[in-house]
Formats: sequence, structure tokens, C-alpha cells
Amino acid sequence: MVIKNVSLDIVCGITSKLPDTGRPEVAFAGKSNVGKSSLINGLMNRKSLARTSSQPGKTQTINFYNINECIYLVDLPGYGYAKVSQTEKEKWGKMIERYLHTSKNLKAVFLLIDIRHEPSANDKMMYEWIVHNGYEPIIIATKLDKLKRSQVQKNLKQIKEGLKLRPGTAVFPFSAETKQGREEIWALIDELTGLAPAATEEA
Repeated sequence: MVIKNVSLDIVCGITSKLPDTGRPEVAFAGKSNVGKSSLINGLMNRKSLARTSSQPGKTQTINFYNINECIYLVDLPGYGYAKVSQTEKEKWGKMIERYLHTSKNLKAVFLLIDIRHEPSANDKMMYEWIVHNGYEPIIIATKLDKLKRSQVQKNLKQIKEGLKLRPGTAVFPFSAETKQGREEIWALIDELTGLAPAATEEA
């Protein structure tokens, strides 16, 4: 995907009506501080369009990023953040569920897991929940640069076993620092959204 232009087009809060964008969408889910904003910025070749923060729980809305006027990357609120009240968490949960249920254009859901740790109870719950909503989550194992190369395969195995991934589930190790994994993720997005024949050289 050659990135010509990107913009944050639509921001949906808890009470917002979800848009029918009329374009293919791919969504990104992950617990707070797993590197979701960094991944989206990396995919878009932008430093700070998606707001990154050392303070977890920053994304409290569903953000639709318009790429080249042809697809949307959709940033879902982070989950599992302890300082947010249970009521607030439930509202976010309902908002995400409403999006998964009602989007006519959603082609795939990517679930981000920190490659350094075993999947948490929240990660497992989110994986099952996405499956329950009718999607086969694609796993992105973030923070790849924080591991020694010799540890990568062992930790990927830990993710696959921890989440009890269904056979054939795609897992992409990704580093926001080195951009390793970016091209592979874009190639899959292009394929899933029907943009595959387009040029996929570096933007």
C-alpha cells in the first residue's frame, strides 16, 4: 500500500451513531498500552496521528482513519485498564460490540498481544469475544524489538497456546521501532480488502 494521504475522519463516542463509511474497514483491538496507536502510526507512516500515550486507557472512542480515500483503519478502545470504572468498561465493551455487530464494511479484526508476556485473562476473553462475534482474529505480536531474537519463536508459541488459537490463524510479529512486520500486515490488509493487485512498495 502506497500511503498518499491519511486523515482521522470519524470519531465515535459511547452515544455516537456508528457510520456506514461505504469503504472496507479493518479494526484493531488490544489492551491498554499494548502499542495499538504505535502500530497504526507505523502502518500509516505517520509519527503521531494516532495519539500514543504512556498513560493507558487513552483511546476512549472508536477512531476511523481514512487511508487514500479507499479504506479505513479503525482503532477500538483499549481494554483491561484498571483505573477505569466498571461502568465505563461496560460502556466501552457495548460500544465495541455494537461496532462488531453492525458494521457492514468490517473485513477483519486484528488483535494485538504483547509478545513479551503470556496472554492475560483479558486477552483470552477478547479473543473469544471477537470469535463469538463472527470474526477470526488476526494476531499481531507487538514490541518485537524488546525481545532477543532467540526468544521470538518461544514467545510466539506461548501466545498461540495461551489463546488456544484456531489452526491457520495468522500471527504477525511487529516492532513499532524497526517497522518489522509492517509490509506483511499491509499485504494481508490489501488482500482482505480487495486492494491486493495495487502496488505494495514502501510508501
